[in-house]
Amino acid sequence: MLRTWFERQWQTRGWAQCLLLPLSWVFALLAAGRRYGYRIGLFSSQALPVPVIIVGNVSVGGVGKTPLVIYLAQQLRAAGFTPGILSRGYGGQHRGEVTPESAPARCGDEPVLIARRTGCPVWVDPARAAGGLALLKAHPEVNVLLCDDGLQHYALQRDIEIAVVQRPLGIGNGQLLPAGPLRESMNRLRSVDLVVETGQLPASPVHSQTYQLTLHAGAWTSVADFVSETNNDALRKQSVAQGLVAVAGIGHPQRFFQLLTHMGLDFEQRPLADHHAYTQADLLSLRGKTILMTEKDAVKCQHLGLENAWFLPVSAELTPVGHDQSLAASVIGLLKHKHAKAAMPPYKGSQK
Repeated sequence: MLRTWFERQWQTRGWAQCLLLPLSWVFALLAAGRRYGYRIGLFSSQALPVPVIIVGNVSVGGVGKTPLVIYLAQQLRAAGFTPGILSRGYGGQHRGEVTPESAPARCGDEPVLIARRTGCPVWVDPARAAGGLALLKAHPEVNVLLCDDGLQHYALQRDIEIAVVQRPLGIGNGQLLPAGPLRESMNRLRSVDLVVETGQLPASPVHSQTYQLTLHAGAWTSVADFVSETNNDALRKQSVAQGLVAVAGIGHPQRFFQLLTHMGLDFEQRPLADHHAYTQADLLSLRGKTILMTEKDAVKCQHLGLENAWFLPVSAELTPVGHDQSLAASVIGLLKHKHAKAAMPPYKGSQK
């Protein structure tokens, strides 16, 4: 598959990158021109009546934004805020509110997962500003918006930018699309408010307000009912020969497989494309086996009648890098500083 070929090439430097570099230069010019257009007001950007927090990344593919969005929503609620969440709704056709009972095929897997885990109002719309206004009309109690992805969606003005970086896979060869996985240069990280690293830490932090995100695993939970649980010791008694198999339709399946290996499990690996739309046909060959998957996969498989399938819920833990202020304290401090919102000028990066 073409996408798989590109993802492999993005992790290397060779003849393919040499051929694709001219296209990357064109992409860089177009991206810079577009951003400059918003900076000078050539393109319109819209402010919303409540603070907007962008959780995005400079690369394509999954980097761990969803656990961070869930973490931030929970922390903001604990601090007395009433957050709402905006999403593009990747892979879905629905525009509007997402509930825990919404169909992932229509609304996207990540919005449904976020709605289930946070209990916050969730809205999907590729036009983030329009989605934000619709969410606020439906839920006037919301006083802060979290935007899952959208660092490059400059049509929506923002008060706080959080860039999520996953090393080494997310950065790859360090080239811009299509020669590499980057949507914007790594220099973009200098203009955001906060940086969250979800993989290996760099030799030195790229930002004074850097945090490392690690995932804390919960109990293995049944895909069939999202209630029943099993424990890791029971799964550790099984093996590849006994039919233990892990499937993962996420940005970097190897991250999930590495976590299971660290948990002492011996299993067959079945990597799939990010946001894979599961069907009965996908799982026919796994009948009779014990299936392990991520929670993001589980929300799409709950209706498939799997009798022996388990997902691993994870929660984000954030550690400051080179300083002692928690991420929640940093975000809440920025929100309080910008609490009295006035009309904002055309987008000029994060509003410092």
